[in-house]
Amino acid sequence: MRIARIGPLDARLAGGPDGNGGGTGPVVVLLHGFGAPADDLVPLGRILAPSSATRFVFPAAPIDLGPLYMGGRAWWPVDFAERARRQALGSKRDITEVPPGLEQARGAVDGFLDEVLRSVAPAPTRLVLGGFSQGAMLALDTALRRADALAGLILLSGTHIASGEWASRLDARRGLPVFMSHGRQDELLPFAVAEGLQGLLVRHGLPVAWLPFDGGHEIPGRVVEGARDFLGQVLGSPE
Repeated sequence: MRIARIGPLDARLAGGPDGNGGGTGPVVVLLHGFGAPADDLVPLGRILAPSSATRFVFPAAPIDLGPLYMGGRAWWPVDFAERARRQALGSKRDITEVPPGLEQARGAVDGFLDEVLRSVAPAPTRLVLGGFSQGAMLALDTALRRADALAGLILLSGTHIASGEWASRLDARRGLPVFMSHGRQDELLPFAVAEGLQGLLVRHGLPVAWLPFDGGHEIPGRVVEGARDFLGQVLGSPE
């Protein structure tokens, strides 16, 4: 693994023939979740690769959450006190809400992906974007707005946000393969909302490999296996 500055973000690179992101194989970009350290998803690079040519890039979110999160980072701030207040009042989660900071986070990932395509240089349509939790939300939001085609999208324990903005963009991504997983006992992001998002993607013509599981806000072994199989399908045989 090596650490490099790619566009506006620091990132960890792994996989490929040299183990440091080298070579010319396909690239998988994974965005970590809220409060996680920059290297949180790096171990996945060792077990998700469908071939030794597959390269992984793990960008670090731009917001440092300070000592309270022990090195954790975020793509945008989360007001947990306000979330707790709404839950105490029995308010349902508003899927139309556009989190403050989402636009800035998307801009950072857009610039990052542009530089990945230029400097890491996967072949056209050999780039997969994905993430966990907040990273999954951002991955989908970014994928719906970029002009270039992706080979696939991986959404691990994400949820539905910005529904008004997403709805008008889904048809343009018809045919984009998606792998999506969510725990039925997820204590942070309700399963029902994620299940509804999965149905919405399917209705707009995005083929979704949907893997619900008994568990919480996590990435269990069977999800890792499913994501690895998905990558093998969308990236095909190594070059």
